[in-house]
Amino acid sequence: MANETKTTAKKETKMETKVETKVENKTEAKVVTPVAAETKVENKTTDANKTEKKVEPKVTIVKKEEAIAKGTNMPISKKHAMYICDHIKGKSIDVAIKLLQDVIILKRVIPMNGEIPHRSAPGVMSGRYPVSASKQFIYLLKALKGNAIANGLDINKTRIYFGSATWDSRPARRGGTRFKRTFVLLKAKEQSYKETKEGKKQ
Repeated sequence: MANETKTTAKKETKMETKVETKVENKTEAKVVTPVAAETKVENKTTDANKTEKKVEPKVTIVKKEEAIAKGTNMPISKKHAMYICDHIKGKSIDVAIKLLQDVIILKRVIPMNGEIPHRSAPGVMSGRYPVSASKQFIYLLKALKGNAIANGLDINKTRIYFGSATWDSRPARRGGTRFKRTFVLLKAKEQSYKETKEGKKQ
């Protein structure tokens, strides 16, 4: 009987040690997991700091002497385009746009030569209201203004100093006639104070 009690006592002590070791292992595992979570959070914060420290590249505008705008295959009369180019030369881009907007509402006349009806506008003997050509020129002048800003020119000092209208490729219509197609080239550049003053007087 004494031997049996000894063996049972040994078994109980073994079971207690096993239970204690299991419990200790579980507690250690629970303690380790939050440490790993804290390290992950620290890594995220460091990544966020890295993204905040990014420096954006600086955009430098290279200033040019002039701005150019080209209108190809414009469905307007070459004659009207020639007289509009002559009329807007020496003027600023904004003034030219305002002038053509007045032409569209039949408030201002584009002076023309030839057998054309007389107009009562001051300083104009004869002229017309080229509405469709004026609409196309407004799109072209807005493009010229954008190119001038992109080239670093001062809009208040820029003036249209060159404008030409020539025939473009004219596709044939039924019956042998051809469509109206015109190529227009406009150029603008900065001018001195004296030149801009003379342009305003004109």
